[in-house]
Amino acid sequence: MTSSEGAPWWRRMEAPTWAMAAAVYGGFGLVTWNYQALPWWSVLPLGAWFVCWQGSLQHEVLHGHPTRSRAINSLLGYPCLWLWLPYPIYRESHLKHHHDDDLVRPGIDPESYYVSAADWARMSRPRRRLLRARNSLAGRLMLGPAMAYGELFQTESQRLRDGDRSHVIDWLIHVPVVAAVLYWAVVVCGIPFWVYVTCFAYPGLSLTMLRSFAEHRPAATPGARIVVVETGLPLRLLFLNNNYHAPHHAQPGKPWYELHRWYRDNRDAFLKANDGFVFAGYGEQVRRFLFTPKDSPVHP
Repeated sequence: MTSSEGAPWWRRMEAPTWAMAAAVYGGFGLVTWNYQALPWWSVLPLGAWFVCWQGSLQHEVLHGHPTRSRAINSLLGYPCLWLWLPYPIYRESHLKHHHDDDLVRPGIDPESYYVSAADWARMSRPRRRLLRARNSLAGRLMLGPAMAYGELFQTESQRLRDGDRSHVIDWLIHVPVVAAVLYWAVVVCGIPFWVYVTCFAYPGLSLTMLRSFAEHRPAATPGARIVVVETGLPLRLLFLNNNYHAPHHAQPGKPWYELHRWYRDNRDAFLKANDGFVFAGYGEQVRRFLFTPKDSPVHP
């Protein structure tokens, strides 16, 4: 938490983040509770929006917001609406990702989408095709979540085979957390399980992958590996300003509602530091990379 004693009360209390948490969970609750009354064409965008938004909130709280208490912050982020990654494991891997000198390096950066030349040489042809497809935007959105589920299972299974049981407690807690989410959605709200997966969990993770699609690239200097996407207010709000990814990496502890002004006031300096790695919105990524891989899956 970065607010100072001389700041307005709403900054000292981090009121915007509390308000965002209320909007995320309140909105998710309203959409699921009213599922039976909603037209079919509204369920998918609303479900995807609120699941993705909660993922953005998880990212904010693991960086120390809105309180100085890690336990309170973790409680805000613990629910797993996308039925995927246990919050403590996400926190651990994401904080490791913030070692900027190791960004995008396969086997070191846990959020890297790149593979080493040696691993590529050992891969089957179908696996190579999947990785190439995932480096297009359409592939990332459609295949990315399924591949993320599979890679998480593979990684965690290998961890157990290697005798590393450091994540066992996290998974034992994760199971009832996911069960509680599904009980609310399926039993209380009457949403069929397949509808929750296809209209909430999967597209919510897919929408998150829109933000992260071109977030990093291989480059000689760490600063040049981190993007800025100058998008409009709706997606800035959905991603809690994490589209300003270079400023976020520069000061990971800065709260989300300060990033827009900080970037705007220092735009030239940020774009000099990241070697002009900037997109004029996510629409530019759609036009350039919808069906065309943005780069090779092989690092560098």
